[in-house]
Amino acid sequence: MKEKFVVTITRQFGSMGRPIARMVSERLGIEYYDRDIVEMTSKNLQLPVSTISDVEESAKTAFFNMNYPLGMGTTAIQDSIFSVQKKIIIDLAERESCIIVGRCADYILWDRKNIFNVFIYAPYEARLSNCIERLNLRPDEAKKMIASVDKARESYHRHYCGYSMSDKEHKHLMIDSSLLGIEGTCEILTDVIRKKFSSVM
Repeated sequence: MKEKFVVTITRQFGSMGRPIARMVSERLGIEYYDRDIVEMTSKNLQLPVSTISDVEESAKTAFFNMNYPLGMGTTAIQDSIFSVQKKIIIDLAERESCIIVGRCADYILWDRKNIFNVFIYAPYEARLSNCIERLNLRPDEAKKMIASVDKARESYHRHYCGYSMSDKEHKHLMIDSSLLGIEGTCEILTDVIRKKFSSVM
């Protein structure tokens, strides 16, 4: 049986990590999982996606209120969602080679043999520009989203992983997406991943 590998991508909001991850998956010919995990979680918990979204929007943690990311809810709901997500991520990793975006996949799969953890970031001004030009947010909306989503993702990651999402000790590669843009960043990641997993691809 052919060995499988998994690339996890953790990213700052506005760094364009999601489209980069999707493009890399297309070039490598492997699956890409992001919001799909939300849908799988809702089915597993027998709750509609909208219900989980409502929980997110009314979420409270010990740190702050925020509607990102999936799982930022009251402790019981948050823990149950994380538990389901963890099982889904492990199942995906065992089933096929793939790219998984966010949701603490770097932590959940850290002890696996064929794992490659990536952190995509960018300077604040570049992220602000991406939010305005690519996500069509007003400047004031973009600034609020960057601040709140960054804070939420960092808190969520620290809570369940015990370390920062940008901790270099838990990443194999960290890349500034503003240097070469979506296409250029994709090319670099695709090349590195192919070399890393040449023996199993």
